[in-house]
Amino acid sequence: MRAWPAAARARIAGVLTDIDDTLTTEGAVTPDVLRSLAALAQAGLHVIPITGRPVGWSEPFALAWPVDAIVAENGSVALARTAPGQLRKLYTQGEAERTANHARMQQVARRIVREIPGAAISRDSGGRETDIAIDHSEFTHLPQDAIDRVVALMRAEGMQATVSSIHVNGWYGGHNKLEGARWVVRELLGRELEDELDRWVYVGDSTNDVLMFEHFPHSVGVANIRRFEDQLAFKPRYVTDGERGAGFAEVAQAILQAR
Repeated sequence: MRAWPAAARARIAGVLTDIDDTLTTEGAVTPDVLRSLAALAQAGLHVIPITGRPVGWSEPFALAWPVDAIVAENGSVALARTAPGQLRKLYTQGEAERTANHARMQQVARRIVREIPGAAISRDSGGRETDIAIDHSEFTHLPQDAIDRVVALMRAEGMQATVSSIHVNGWYGGHNKLEGARWVVRELLGRELEDELDRWVYVGDSTNDVLMFEHFPHSVGVANIRRFEDQLAFKPRYVTDGERGAGFAEVAQAILQAR
């Protein structure tokens, strides 16, 4: 982080961030993170979490946190704040496509649980609309070879698949975290993210953030990214000293101090 130039930090106008093990610590958002989110918003920065968590799980946080929106399910659906206590739900797929994909994905989920010992559907799956998730580190533990088998099976079924710090997510469609970021900036702000990449920072913690680490000139991994270091095809440009929420607070402080 000390290598991140102050002049570059001073130009940051928006923060895109993962949630689990980036904003959260042991599953909770700590007071320092809430203060950081509030300080960024008060300074006029756009803050948009982009997560593999389901839209149903994300709704209370989209209402409570001082963020522009939460993009859930790896880029397919967004919850945008329209007024205090009010949210607007946006989808990248039409209703008929979502319905057909949902039925196909449930078949794949049942096959995974049937064929891979220890594989279990994530406990937050009741709130999912456009993907499936297999728990590997939240309430159960899957060894790496089983995680690899889950990913391979999803892809053999024609799905996209990615591994977060807690789940293996799979879905049908061309969306991902990067496309979700482009889409939500266009939908909410009426701007093209590609035209202002040097004014945004992405903060993440695991292998499902690799596309973002590759694409953003200002990319930051919180310190627990070291857990996945040998699996990262593209590493973040900067790494915090603190892990998880403390690392995110460090990023926010670095941006605000440079303004």
